[in-house]
Amino acid sequence: MQLIATAPSQRLSWQRVQPAALPVVFVLFGLIMGSWAGRIPGIQADLHIPHSALSMVLLCGGVGAVISYPVSSWMMARLGGRKTVLIAGLALLAALVGIGWATEISLLMTAVFLMGIPAGCLNVGMNAVATSLEKKTGKSTMARLHAGCCAGGLAGATLGGFMASKSIAPASHFLLLAAPLAVLLWLACHLLKAESGDDGSLKADAPAAGNAAKTIFAMPRGPLTMLGALVFLGAMSEGSIADWSGVFLKDHFGVTDGVAPLAYSAFLVTMLLARLAGDHLKRRHGARPLVSGGATLAAAGLLFSVLADSPYLAMAGFGAAGFGLALVFPFVFSAAGKQGPVALAGVATMAYSGSLMGPPVIGALAHGFGMQAAIGFIGVLAALIAIVAARAGLLR
Repeated sequence: MQLIATAPSQRLSWQRVQPAALPVVFVLFGLIMGSWAGRIPGIQADLHIPHSALSMVLLCGGVGAVISYPVSSWMMARLGGRKTVLIAGLALLAALVGIGWATEISLLMTAVFLMGIPAGCLNVGMNAVATSLEKKTGKSTMARLHAGCCAGGLAGATLGGFMASKSIAPASHFLLLAAPLAVLLWLACHLLKAESGDDGSLKADAPAAGNAAKTIFAMPRGPLTMLGALVFLGAMSEGSIADWSGVFLKDHFGVTDGVAPLAYSAFLVTMLLARLAGDHLKRRHGARPLVSGGATLAAAGLLFSVLADSPYLAMAGFGAAGFGLALVFPFVFSAAGKQGPVALAGVATMAYSGSLMGPPVIGALAHGFGMQAAIGFIGVLAALIAIVAARAGLLR
C-alpha cells in the first residue's frame, strides 16, 4: 500500500521539475558561450595576439558553425533531438576546456574551430526539441527560451569578468565550470526524455532535417531575400559585439580584464529584457516596426559608444544596442519558418554566413583603422538592418 501511495507523488514531483529541463539547456548554452566571450580579451593579452590574428581565431569558430549544420542534421535523423543535445553539449564543454589550455595561436584556432561545430549542433538540436514540444503542447515558448539563453550568456560573461579580476587563469576557470555543467546537462536531457516519453516525437522531424541539410547552402530567393539579409547583418552585428566589445574597452580605454566583459554583459542584460517582452510587443505593434526601430536604436547606441569618453558610457551604448538588436533573430526566424523548411534552411545559410564574415571584417578594420572604426562599422550594420526591415514584406 505504501508503494502504491507514493507512486503518484513521485510522478507529480517529476512533472513539476520536467518543464525546467529545456530552459536549463538554453541557459547552459548561453553560459558556455558567454564564458568564452568574457575571457577573449584576457586570452588575447596572455597570448599576445594582434587584432588581425584574433579575427582569424574567431573566424575558425564561424567555419565550425557552418560545418555543424549538416552534422546536426545527420545526428537529428539518427539519434533524435535529446541525444543530439546531450552529445553536442558535452562536446562543447570539452572544447571550452581545450580553449583554456591552448598555449599558442595555432592551438587556440584549432580549439575554437572544434568549439564551433558542437555549438552549432547544440543550437540546432535544442531549437528542434523546442519546436517539437511547442507542437505537442500548443504553447508558444520560443521567445522566452531564447531569453534564457541571454540570461546564461550574461551570467557567463559576468563570471568571466570576476574570474579575470581574481587572476584565475582561463584553463582553471573553464575546467571548474565544465564538471558541474556536464552534470546539469545530463540531468536536463534525462528530464527531456521523461517529458517526451522517448525520442520518437523528436525524430519525427528527421525527414525535414534531412531535406534541410540538402538545401542548407541554398540562398533565399524572392521575398525571402530580405529575411536572409536581416539575419546576415544581425549575425555579423551580434557576433561582432560578443567578440569585440570587451576588446574595445580594453584597447580604447585601458580597462582591466575584469571590467572588459561588462560591455557584453550590458548588451545581454538589455537583450534579455527586450526578448522577455518581445511576444507581447509583437502582438501590439507587429514585428516590422519593432525590428526596424530597434535597429535604429542600436545604431545610435553604437555611435554613442564610439564617441564616449569613459568606459561606462560606452557600456551604456552597448546596452542600447542589445535592446535594439534583441528581436531580429526571433522574429525573422519565425517569419521564415512560416514559409517552410526549405525557406528556413536558406535563411539559416545567411545567418551562418554572417557569423563567418563578421570576425575577419571587424578584425581587419581594427587592425587598419583602430577599434573605434571597427565598432562604428557595427553601427552601420545596425542602420542597414533598420532600412532592410522596413522593406521586408514577410516580416509581420
